[in-house]
Amino acid sequence: MKKQSNYYVERNLKNLDRIDELLNELPYFCEDYLRGVENRTSPLTRLNYVYDLRIFFDFLTKKKFRSKQVQEITLEDLERVTDTDVEIYLSYLSNYTFQGKRLSCNERAKARKLSSLRAIFKYFFNKGLIEVNHTAKVPTPKLHDKEIIRLEGNEVSTLIHTAEMGNGLSRHASGYHNKTRVRDTAIITLFLGTGIRISELVGLNDESIDFSNSSFVVTRKGGNQSILYFSEEVGEALAAYLAQKEEDPLVPPDEHALFLSMQYRRITVRAVENLVKKYAKIVTPLKKITPHKLRSTYGTNLYRETGDIYIVADVLGHRDVNTTRKHYAAITEDNRRAVANKVKLRKDDE
Repeated sequence: MKKQSNYYVERNLKNLDRIDELLNELPYFCEDYLRGVENRTSPLTRLNYVYDLRIFFDFLTKKKFRSKQVQEITLEDLERVTDTDVEIYLSYLSNYTFQGKRLSCNERAKARKLSSLRAIFKYFFNKGLIEVNHTAKVPTPKLHDKEIIRLEGNEVSTLIHTAEMGNGLSRHASGYHNKTRVRDTAIITLFLGTGIRISELVGLNDESIDFSNSSFVVTRKGGNQSILYFSEEVGEALAAYLAQKEEDPLVPPDEHALFLSMQYRRITVRAVENLVKKYAKIVTPLKKITPHKLRSTYGTNLYRETGDIYIVADVLGHRDVNTTRKHYAAITEDNRRAVANKVKLRKDDE
């Protein structure tokens, strides 16, 4: 179990190092804020706060405190930020430049950045270090429901077959396929057969898998560990990959990561995203399929088979069952289609 958590420990340390590095670009009080929320947030959450705050304070030096550098902004300046300033900031995020790059935020990104602002203002307001918190007056941007994109049944089997056989790959990609096909098939089968998150998959170790009861241990968001179970199909794909690894003399004896890159190191999130995209573009070029869409596909299929949203929430590791209800969209569409011909306008004997 100790080895299982090494990946997450290393990831947290890297995030903490990055936070320390970026704090040099922020006002002095940001360090106090991050320390204050440390016990109830993960390093990744705090790093995302830092990324958002960098953009906000850069905006302030461009639009409100033009004579100041970011590091010179004080709590007194923070107190002078009005709700109108925050509204201008949200509009600014539609088309802005940061460190020489032209960027744009959609409604969800704006909502997240507003949430980051509210958190720091609320922290210093509750501490009595600022007397007003105007961010509380600014409404969250309206979020429109995102279309649920998932694979249909035939697309699921075709995707696995494509990873297995390499049909449709470019000549360049085909050259690598023979070396990676067993691994890639195991990865895609695991996504589609368990609904695992990409961070959970990347963090798996060899010893995470227990074939005796068809289960594996994952580290969920927040660091909690859970035991998930896999089907015979998933077990066969994993067993084939582990057997291949055992026979490969180039696998380092001290490397415990389950899924390895071609350099025989733990595979990265980016590499997994790319391999899913590579095969999915062949199977369904009009759908933008990501690892998360494979997770949504599993959630939809599991709900269709069980009819129990609470089981789906538990297996997917959702803390709030309302998050899981997003999978209802696909089911509702199926139901509408199924009942379309139920009401007859003319009787058969007429």
